[in-house]
Amino acid sequence: MANKYLTIYSDILEQIKARELEPNALLPSEHELKDRYNASRETIRKALNLLAQNGYIQKVRGKGSVVIAQDKFDFPVSGLVSFQELAQKLGQASHTIVHETSLVEPDDFLKKQLPVTDDDFVWKVIRVREIGGKKIILDKDFFHQKYVPSLTKEICEASIYDYLENQLQLTISFAKKEIVVEEPTAEDRTLLDLEGFHNVVVIKNYVYLDDASLFQYTESRHRPDKFKFVDFARRIHEK
Repeated sequence: MANKYLTIYSDILEQIKARELEPNALLPSEHELKDRYNASRETIRKALNLLAQNGYIQKVRGKGSVVIAQDKFDFPVSGLVSFQELAQKLGQASHTIVHETSLVEPDDFLKKQLPVTDDDFVWKVIRVREIGGKKIILDKDFFHQKYVPSLTKEICEASIYDYLENQLQLTISFAKKEIVVEEPTAEDRTLLDLEGFHNVVVIKNYVYLDDASLFQYTESRHRPDKFKFVDFARRIHEK
């Protein structure tokens, strides 16, 4: 049957929705599924890949396919919100761990992300976000010192945006965002509770002030099973 993988996909999906397969449970191995459904390994893999693409399972190296809990945190892609604002909306216990706050000379990578030269300096801030006792976000922030003259660990532990807007009186206006999926770096594996997951969702933010000055570049690296990235779009009808 040409679409047998869709039948297998639907059957496993029904088991997940009926909680016959609980969140964090391991699916049977590909070999077991092959025998159960009397199907080829390729057909089983197509069904599992579709389940993974639609966010129902996650393939974890060394374990197999794990059922993903469907109560993910909504992460607003189109908005510009701080972690503190997001945590308040989630209603979850949260904690920020600051690993680095330093003033650095821009390397070739930063020169491509921010309008800086060899004579400029950039604030580098590395923070881990813990929600519900799990370290699931790694934020790597870079601020042009021209606009952010000073930063402290205490400010970074609280809210940088609160400091920028209410102390420095900066007006943060808009951001350009890119979303990619990458393999975890050694830093990701060290600082995050990845628990075997072999990819991370990376949101790259280029943040501008109200005069269109690009002053911040951020990489926000997320464990893939804890968030769903949501947006709202309206179609514009030409008259």
